[in-house]
Amino acid sequence: MKKKIFALFLIVALMVCMVPAAFAADDEITLDVIICQYGPNTNDWFLGKGMDGSNFVEKFEAANPGIKLNLDVVSWNDVYTEVDTRIANNNAPDILNIDVFANYANEGLLMPVKDYCPDDLFEDFFPSFIEQSVIDDTVWAVPDLASARALFYNVDILKEVGVEVPTTWAELQDVSQAIIDFYDGEIYPWGIDMTTDEGQAAFAYYTWGNGGGFVDEKGEWAVNSPENVEAIEYAISLIEDGYTNPNPATQTRYDLQDMFAAGKLAMLIAPNQLPTYVADKGGEINMATAGLPANEGKTSSSVGVMDRVMAFKDEAAPDQEARNEAIGKFLKFFYDPENYVGWVSMEGFLPAVNSAVEALVKADPSFEAWLDVLGGCQFYPAAKAEWDQVKQGVIAAEQNALTGADVQAELDALQAELTK
Repeated sequence: MKKKIFALFLIVALMVCMVPAAFAADDEITLDVIICQYGPNTNDWFLGKGMDGSNFVEKFEAANPGIKLNLDVVSWNDVYTEVDTRIANNNAPDILNIDVFANYANEGLLMPVKDYCPDDLFEDFFPSFIEQSVIDDTVWAVPDLASARALFYNVDILKEVGVEVPTTWAELQDVSQAIIDFYDGEIYPWGIDMTTDEGQAAFAYYTWGNGGGFVDEKGEWAVNSPENVEAIEYAISLIEDGYTNPNPATQTRYDLQDMFAAGKLAMLIAPNQLPTYVADKGGEINMATAGLPANEGKTSSSVGVMDRVMAFKDEAAPDQEARNEAIGKFLKFFYDPENYVGWVSMEGFLPAVNSAVEALVKADPSFEAWLDVLGGCQFYPAAKAEWDQVKQGVIAAEQNALTGADVQAELDALQAELTK
């Protein structure tokens, strides 16, 4: 009898050992997450001591036993290479925070949002934001946060020089020359970032302000339009005339913001979180905002920038349903106002969900004005498959123009690549 009981015990033990670990009741799921570095506080908020002495990862894991986060904060300068390398090595992240998405979706790498995002959370996103991540009637990413761009200017500098805020390109040239003359070149009048970090934003600022843009009225690529060529030639002329920071190809928006915080830059186009950035730097700048200057007779357009959160497929995951549920829990926890409001307000961004608006406006009434601005701005055409190519292409065209290349030829070459 004892032998039979022992034999039965061995059979049961072997059967237990043969059960895949993924289906064990107490098995942990680990999600690989990449978050872009938005500013000096990003790393601390997610991984340091940014939330009541703890951080996002610690709080999430405590609230969601059985789910671990392998989270990396990666700079914007490195994130595209990092993601491409991981994809090439068959090691794509489970969750990615980045601006582009169309290439990943068209290559079949992403999961549709409906597969993992809880319905109540999906309904909380601003519809206009969701529309920016739709291809073939499928939503492939959700908005992380947003920012709007405006002209920030040093009130005291302009007042001392005796000039008004420029509203047209011609006025911008006149005001810049007046600042150069008054301060004998000690203060840069105007900031331009044509780096790999924000060069596509510079393209948008000037082309949209001249009636051009990335696409035409039919939504087709039109990067070499006459309006665009004129706009970029104008931007290059500002640099050549000495009206800007000296190295637009290498000085990022953070460098410009540092100059502004130090009182060395009079005007720049910047996101709504600039006051927070300046305060963190210890700057005491009397600043104000205005619309972006446009060419004579053209309409100024605010620039909206929206980043995204997306989930990659993982065909090797032993329990797809459990994985998708874990990704959904990550999103629910991240966008919970108790967490999300702290994140958005800390870096000075605009929210992507309705549930955060009331709390943000209550904490900082200036948010309400920025929400109005965001409602009327243009977005990058990031839902088009070629957007990443266009983004890199216009930056290359700008940087080549800085060293003497012909703007028309540069944009013609890019347009030809897009229409092959």
